[in-house]
Amino acid sequence: MATIRQRDSKVIWHPYTPMKIWPEAIAIVKGEGVYLIDEDGNRYIDAISSWWVTLHGHSHPYIAEKVSKQLTVLEHCIFAGFTHEPAVTLAERLLDILPQGMSKIFYSDNGSTAVEVAIKMSLQYWNNKGIKKKKLVALENAYHGDTFGAMAVSGRSVFTEAFTDLLFDVSFVPFPSKGNEQQSIDALETLLKTGKVAAFIVEPLVQGSAGMMMYSPDTLEQYFQLCKKYDALIIDDEVMTGFGRTGPLFACDHISTQPDIVCLSKGLTGGSMPLGITACAQHIFDAFYDDDRMKTLYHGHSFTANPIMCTAALASLDLVLDDACTKSRDQIAEAHKTFAAGIHDHPLIGDIRQTGTIIAIELKTGITSYHNNLRDELYRFFLGKRIVMRPLGNIIYILPPYCITIAELEYIYGCIKELLYELQAKQASPTH
Repeated sequence: MATIRQRDSKVIWHPYTPMKIWPEAIAIVKGEGVYLIDEDGNRYIDAISSWWVTLHGHSHPYIAEKVSKQLTVLEHCIFAGFTHEPAVTLAERLLDILPQGMSKIFYSDNGSTAVEVAIKMSLQYWNNKGIKKKKLVALENAYHGDTFGAMAVSGRSVFTEAFTDLLFDVSFVPFPSKGNEQQSIDALETLLKTGKVAAFIVEPLVQGSAGMMMYSPDTLEQYFQLCKKYDALIIDDEVMTGFGRTGPLFACDHISTQPDIVCLSKGLTGGSMPLGITACAQHIFDAFYDDDRMKTLYHGHSFTANPIMCTAALASLDLVLDDACTKSRDQIAEAHKTFAAGIHDHPLIGDIRQTGTIIAIELKTGITSYHNNLRDELYRFFLGKRIVMRPLGNIIYILPPYCITIAELEYIYGCIKELLYELQAKQASPTH
């Protein structure tokens, strides 16, 4: 009888996967806390929260219980002209904890669509007010999603190369790497001074797909202050950083100046279901609140505010706001800090950076690239250790579910040290 893995190879096209090079996928049959279990019984530590979504661990019983009950009450309802309890309650609870000034919640399906909605809101906002502002600004190497608008505000890369000629024009400012912060801030101000910038979109504090690149809250504060000064909207893409990944509930909680629009997804439902949210300040909503139907935001999805998804998000929010979750996040951050200090001076490490529960280790390979040849070797090494990692080229990172234990973290740290030893020995070999 054919295995799931064998059957998969005949019928499935996997995301971000060169299918000829990686023709077979590992078949997972069960998720249990921090572990993924394959059809052969192997248990893998999910060190990256399955693309950064699984906040509380796999198959969390509390979320499962809430979703199960909701399935017997209301599974779906059109959201144009209708509403329901889970959507209203979730919006109320999110607005209580989101950055000050958020007043309305718009529901969609995932991170990319949350960004698409934000882009459309920001551009139509100025159009509805009769003001000609159409320029969008983003950081170099940004990643905001794979739909066309989200690709346009993302850095030009392998993800966008086939579509470059079709993307609308966006201005990018340099990433604020250490020592380069003022150049980045000045570049943003130069663009803002033109008076043509509709919005500045940013991944706050951590650029995920770019290699877990990190920058200071002070720089983020200056970006936001400049946007306020020159009357440009701020889109805060918290799809990855939301719900405690950087320490506080949201990355922009590190600063005092608040955004106009916030995008959420990934950890929103604890990783159990797809759901996207675009939250906005009252003045954004007011620009669309008009007798003129042409000022309506004509955007929606069949599964907008699906009750099951909203229920999962409410359950996840219960867990996130529990003191035990805060304690777990603090423990992970402290463990990362201790580990980083212990390997900081290793000769093969070009940089090691950490923000909250996220730690990234950049290996010295001559060039930092998503397509670095070392990537596949690193991926296979960790799979052999029964750890799920997806290195970003020569950058390995840990972004674990909050339920991970210190012992499990220590095992991952130990495997990283073993990897460094093997790479060092390989470099020292006369046949290398």
